[in-house]
Amino acid sequence: MDRREFLRVSGRSLALMPMVGALPRTAGATAAPQGQAPTPRKNRLKHSACRWCYGSMSLDDLARHGAAMGLSSVEILNENEWAVVKKYGLACAVGLGPGSIAQGWNRKERHDELVKRAEQLVPLAAAAGVPNLVVFSGNKDGQPENEGIENCAAGFRRIAQLAEKHGVTFVMEILNSKVDHGDYAFDHMRYGLEVMQKVASDRVKILYDIYHAQIMDGDVIRTIRDHKDVIGHYHTGGVPGRHEIDDGQELNYPAICRAIVETGYQGFLGQEFIPTRDAMTSLRQAVDLCDV
Repeated sequence: MDRREFLRVSGRSLALMPMVGALPRTAGATAAPQGQAPTPRKNRLKHSACRWCYGSMSLDDLARHGAAMGLSSVEILNENEWAVVKKYGLACAVGLGPGSIAQGWNRKERHDELVKRAEQLVPLAAAAGVPNLVVFSGNKDGQPENEGIENCAAGFRRIAQLAEKHGVTFVMEILNSKVDHGDYAFDHMRYGLEVMQKVASDRVKILYDIYHAQIMDGDVIRTIRDHKDVIGHYHTGGVPGRHEIDDGQELNYPAICRAIVETGYQGFLGQEFIPTRDAMTSLRQAVDLCDV
């Protein structure tokens, strides 16, 4: 099961539902040590882990492990899961927002339903201390790029005031169309930048997924520096393969993380790679690497 399938199964649909079905399996799903003091972190970045990458673990075990290694968050969660990680002193940096990867905001005929769902979710997120909700452009399905940009912007303008009122940010994620999401509309940064310009709200921003952006555009550090004001959240992942972010892949994550810190960013960095070795060892090593 890949991320797209996980999001479908875990309730990214517009209806409220608990997580069901099998999740992607990862190695090394063991119970976290009891009473272990959290690993101290520099706190220049707040570290988070994406839940879907650790499907063979219960959310409780993942949160327990995460707290022990100094994480601040487990993210990409349904609203009925936000309280689970809170038990371990963790936030949910990014909750699941209205829409899906394939069926997002680039079609006006979806807007009424998506806005209705946003009106339900935003007050819940604010009350739970969830700072961001992820949203997607949707697939093109033959749609001209300019039309998709206009439609996304029109939809987000309808929910921007609500987000501003409650202090919750919608983050539209860039995904690659070369390897993982073949028809996804927001696959180059220019698409998202045009949407942000048209919406002009501090509560509608971009989720800059470094893995996806490297595949499509590269030039990661320059992009971070040039567009820091419209980036609301970051994800990691090794290129190629979306596995560990160690020296077996092409991105220099310590340099990237230093660039993020230097922009004045004070949000979360979400680890979103699929472990090929012991899952919690790989996650800890990734957090160590990014704790600049």
